Amino acid sequence: MSKVHCAAEPLLKTDENSQIGSKGINKPILIQNATDSPGNHPKIECAFFDVDGTLHSHQLKAVPESALNTIEEMQKKGILCVMASGRSIHEVDELPVGKIPFDAYILLNGQLILDKDRQILSGHPIEGKSKENILHLFEERNIPVLLVEKDGLYINQITDHVVTAQKAISTPLPPVGTYSGNPFYLAIGFIPKEQESWLKAQLPECRLTRWNDYAMDIVSKTGGKLAGIREYLDLVHIDHKNTIAFGDGENDEDMLHEVGIGVVMKDCDPAAERAADYMTDTVEEDGIEKAARYFGLIDETRIG
Repeated sequence: MSKVHCAAEPLLKTDENSQIGSKGINKPILIQNATDSPGNHPKIECAFFDVDGTLHSHQLKAVPESALNTIEEMQKKGILCVMASGRSIHEVDELPVGKIPFDAYILLNGQLILDKDRQILSGHPIEGKSKENILHLFEERNIPVLLVEKDGLYINQITDHVVTAQKAISTPLPPVGTYSGNPFYLAIGFIPKEQESWLKAQLPECRLTRWNDYAMDIVSKTGGKLAGIREYLDLVHIDHKNTIAFGDGENDEDMLHEVGIGVVMKDCDPAAERAADYMTDTVEEDGIEKAARYFGLIDETRIG
């Protein structure tokens, strides 16, 4: 699928013969309205939504009404709407997005899956050498490390990097604590980009993805949003070709590449853009609604 872009300012079409299926090859093309939508896109049965910068606007400190209405309309049409976030359910509930009645929740970058009633469908705590090395960093206290358990989270220290990163995602500072001994599903290392290679060298068996200039999510090598999505789709018996995903960050890259239609928000991370099929406007500019209308997931008339 060629990438397309829905925005106020025109863009040039780069390839007159672009076809759905060529992920990451062509540059964005202009899509002005739903009548321009390609007719050969897959039938969508399930939609995955990132939170920060995709559904939740940190600029508005809210989820735009157009996005709320889009999800409601998609659910009325029988499309499963699933949150796919690096956040814990407790962090989600501190944001307006926590009030959206999703059909399921893929949290902590795929490590924990909850059903619509927030009961656990699947959970994969970090174990083995990955756990051992993360705990070594946590207890050594050379850098701030946050551990996320099923029912809570805590950090080994607060620094300016932690303050800056948490403020960027409209989230309070985590409590400082010592390791509880309980399983944890995700860790966060608060480091600037110039220390990224050092942290990766300390955790060779882990998967690290950056979500802020001063913060990186840490899961096991087999983790990530894509792993959670694949597991969820197996549970509900839906083919990945019949899915759509909306995201904007580095940790959305695999998710956007795997689904039938990958939609990236304008001003996204370059890795996410390379993986996507379609580029829509920002969350503040009703990007979710515009993309959903383009692919016929909601009625063509504006609902926001």
